[in-house]
Amino acid sequence: MSKIKNIIGARKAFIPYITAADPDLATTLAAMKMLADAGADIIELGIPFTDPIADGPTIQKATERALKNDFRMPDMFDVVRQFRASHATPVLLMTYANPVFSMGYDKFCAGAAAAGVNAVLITDLPPEEACAFRGAAHENNLGTVFLCSPTTTPERLKLIDQAATEFVYYIAHAGVTGVRTDLPTDVAEKLQKLKSQLQNKLCVGFGVSTPEQARALSAHADGVIVGSAVVKLFEKYQCDELLVQLKSFTQKMAEAVHA
Repeated sequence: MSKIKNIIGARKAFIPYITAADPDLATTLAAMKMLADAGADIIELGIPFTDPIADGPTIQKATERALKNDFRMPDMFDVVRQFRASHATPVLLMTYANPVFSMGYDKFCAGAAAAGVNAVLITDLPPEEACAFRGAAHENNLGTVFLCSPTTTPERLKLIDQAATEFVYYIAHAGVTGVRTDLPTDVAEKLQKLKSQLQNKLCVGFGVSTPEQARALSAHADGVIVGSAVVKLFEKYQCDELLVQLKSFTQKMAEAVHA
């Protein structure tokens, strides 16, 4: 069993998201270490891309900041490799199909696995078109994660469940990522129904921003993913103050999810 599945099987998982190279690679490495030390169970690391169609304004701005650094995929692999020298916390890469396809599925998956990445989520690659990628991932012992949403049909959910090796990622809100003051009133009901239909574990994200929301969702899901609320800290703080704020936020969110 993979490290990610072991973790999610043992307890509810807190999964924070950050954008690689925002504002630079040294900060990314320091932030990953802080997230792991402060209680993150899995770290979702976003790969900067020029057309992040699933991301809202906060993560789009983070991507713009990262791309100003002339970001290259090998740079991100190197950061994960350095992180692995001191930390075992699983890393899930979040990216889009274009940069992976441009690099080549085999080369990308081999590079990611060699660096110490545990799994990959390609946001705009549906399971129906993911055969080549899944094959390359399997050859390199790299896990896969796929998305489902409030509009996913039971037939398509089955395909998603079969394609994912680590967990299924449920998008709580239709639309793009972003901090929200409230969650859909029927989210608990939908999560419970989805769990009854899946072989995989189920994690939920998109819009989760407070410990109260995280605690409520963790009662019905196996993991809670928080992106924009974390990335906002990178927009507001720098250097040592960023790490202080990141530690505080992570501890509160992890405690809420684990409770």
